[in-house]
Amino acid sequence: MTQKTAEQDPVDDVPAGGPDGLAAMDRVRLAREPQRPGTLDYVAALCSNFIELRGDRAFGDDAAMVGGVATFRGRTVVVLGHQGGTNTRENISRNFGMPRPEGFRKARRLMQHAEKFGLPILTFVDTSGADPGIGSEERGQATAIAECLLTMVGARVPIVSTVIGEGGSGGALAISLGDRLLMLENAVYAVASPEACAAILWKDAGKAAEAAETMRVTAADLARFGIIDELIPEPVPAHEAPRETMHTVGDRIAAHLDELCAAFDPEDDAGVRAMLDLRYDKFRRIGAWTEQAATP
Repeated sequence: MTQKTAEQDPVDDVPAGGPDGLAAMDRVRLAREPQRPGTLDYVAALCSNFIELRGDRAFGDDAAMVGGVATFRGRTVVVLGHQGGTNTRENISRNFGMPRPEGFRKARRLMQHAEKFGLPILTFVDTSGADPGIGSEERGQATAIAECLLTMVGARVPIVSTVIGEGGSGGALAISLGDRLLMLENAVYAVASPEACAAILWKDAGKAAEAAETMRVTAADLARFGIIDELIPEPVPAHEAPRETMHTVGDRIAAHLDELCAAFDPEDDAGVRAMLDLRYDKFRRIGAWTEQAATP
């Protein structure tokens, strides 16, 4: 009899927060900092000629998910991402950056637009998760996320995704299945928030710090696991040096996008097929398992 067991974790003895001494929960707090640059800040700093496209053509618009067509360093792209607020009024109007079904359907529509016209896609991930309200469930939240994922993983154009803040649950995953996944040093990316994990495991949300360490949610952890493709350093937290951070992020996005566009021609079916195969393999490689005999 055999059972599946994970291979020895190569980072079991490495502090989860990273080499600079910050605890994982410290990173979570930095990722949630209200003044940290959001998607629209990055679009304004890195892109020109931005035309926002709204609505899902089925129900309405969702201000928690923004996107449109823009020019990024001389190249026309489709850009989309989560958008929260810096104060109570903005957070309420944008539902604290938690998209409803119409937000994910809008993202899917923009991805289809990009594919139709052969435009690369840039996404910015910054949400605590998808909206969990009754209205969202009634309008098909799970289906909207699943359809967004399916469209993204099969899009026949290069995709570069960047985690700029808190990347939480399916709300984050829905727009991060790209060819390259970048992540700022003080961002986090996980299946659930540390508070939710602590409430599930120990029935005590107060153990969030312990959960954050255990979950390995930081960029340093995810880089070692091979889940992200590049960790973008933050010598100074992004909210304290926004211009410098956004410029650095732009440089790294440009480097990856140039590499992808040079390697894969949207007009070449064989090249596109190779790009999709690599995208598929990228996610299939996440998680290493071996078959071992069960302990008597």
